Amino acid sequence: MLGLELSVFLTYAGALLLILLLGKIFLWPLKLIGKLLISSLVGGVLILVVNLIAGMFGLLLIPLNIITAVVVGVLGIPGVILLLILFLF
Repeated sequence: MLGLELSVFLTYAGALLLILLLGKIFLWPLKLIGKLLISSLVGGVLILVVNLIAGMFGLLLIPLNIITAVVVGVLGIPGVILLLILFLF
């Protein structure tokens, strides 16, 4: 009787471990997409701030679209500098 209870316990433990492992595997891409979305939103806000400051001085404005927001979201401040250089030339 003890062997049967032990095998049931080990089966449940193995199934639980498998569920946790699969959950981590499938949750990782969602976390990555979430971080990319948040950083893109922050990048869009950063582009708006740069455009407001540049607009006060009559300088070049960076167009705000998905691609520029993702570039700034992924690269940060160097992304803004990169876009300024690209749009200057």
